[in-house]
Amino acid sequence: MVEWITSAGLTDYRSAEAWMEARATAIAAGDAEECIWLLEHPPLYTAGTSAKPADLTDPDRFDVFETRRGGQYTYHGPGQRVAYVMLDVGKRGRDVRVFVQQLEAWVIATLDTFNVRGEIRDGRVGVWVARPEKPPLPDGTLAEDKIAAIGIRLRKWVSFHGLSINVEPDLSHFDGIVPCGIADHGVTSLVDLGLPVGMDDVDVALKQQFGTVFEGD
Repeated sequence: MVEWITSAGLTDYRSAEAWMEARATAIAAGDAEECIWLLEHPPLYTAGTSAKPADLTDPDRFDVFETRRGGQYTYHGPGQRVAYVMLDVGKRGRDVRVFVQQLEAWVIATLDTFNVRGEIRDGRVGVWVARPEKPPLPDGTLAEDKIAAIGIRLRKWVSFHGLSINVEPDLSHFDGIVPCGIADHGVTSLVDLGLPVGMDDVDVALKQQFGTVFEGD
């Protein structure tokens, strides 16, 4: 069984991190069920284990939190659905690469619910959408924007941290970092793409598609 928790309002980042770590420890010990936690944070930047100082271009804009998840700098804030994923990867195949692919597939399936085609790109973490209405890049390739970020950590084969999907955040808040170290592409959201989608709609889609990807329903 996987417990689903949805928190209203804005959740303090360090409090969330401490809760996740405690829950992951309990899952590893067999004392708690797996858990998906859906929430929003106040505006902030997080630095993963691969973060480069030069990619924090406006360090005084929001609070910056160093974290031990994988990845580089990311933004979290209102209008972005964060899904913290505490799952027993040891019992789910013990393959981190496959697990990350499942997270990607979960995001893509969720976006597909809204007729948005999310795609994965080699060398660029996260989930991307093509923007043919935008000017192409200087090398002539099609413009693409990032719509979702993924970054996890494992402890005793239990995952925590997770993913975020941009529903309707203030996209200018991303300007203080180079998101995930990728400077040549922008960021977008479901509302930026012209879709009248709210957080509740995304939550329903996430719950529906989780079973399809992780449970084979």
